[in-house]
Amino acid sequence: MTQQPTPDTIASYIDHTLLKPDASREDILAVAAEAAKYHFKSVCVNPLWVTTVADALQGSGVLTCSVIGFPFGATTTAVKSFEAAGAIADGASEIDMVIDVSAARRGDRDALVADIGGVATTVHEGGAILKVIIETSLLDEAAKVLACDAAAEAGADFVKTSTGFAGGGATVEDIALMRRTVGPDLGVKASGGVRSLADAQAMIAAGATRLGASSGVAIVEGEQGTAGY
Repeated sequence: MTQQPTPDTIASYIDHTLLKPDASREDILAVAAEAAKYHFKSVCVNPLWVTTVADALQGSGVLTCSVIGFPFGATTTAVKSFEAAGAIADGASEIDMVIDVSAARRGDRDALVADIGGVATTVHEGGAILKVIIETSLLDEAAKVLACDAAAEAGADFVKTSTGFAGGGATVEDIALMRRTVGPDLGVKASGGVRSLADAQAMIAAGATRLGASSGVAIVEGEQGTAGY
């Protein structure tokens, strides 16, 4: 049985996240400082803030992550690829892209593979890893499975539950389904609603290997965080 992470080890699972459109430079720098202090895995921000975060985290061992096609996924593959390349050039080493949700809902596997695969090529050529946000709150079970299968086929490194901008968030049931679908080799990221150590441990027990949370400090300090992504 896998040993559950403790407050001392949970930080390495956490992408410390601030994606609010009204975040200030001071807010972003505060999140980066928290990540360096607690040794989180990464800081996840909108592309506007990648250079600021990468500079602030230099030498800390904490990665810089950015979101692409965010939050709706309703841009073309070419635009997503361009956006990803820019974020990597600015210092991001991890990219979280939003799928074409409408393609998943209508069952168009080929469209999903083409969209994800195009971005995956750009991301991997830039030496970064790709996490694919399937937006679980907008999909039924069959569409969730389809999206995860397409992400695996297209060369993604992770599948991820949510943006936090479509209602809902990660659930233990969705994480377990995603893990069953992609098997043991792909990463699975739980994002949204992970606000305490108990939440984090439940997601990891279900198969998550990464956690997206704005409550990272509360999690590692054994407190209850506020709602956020």
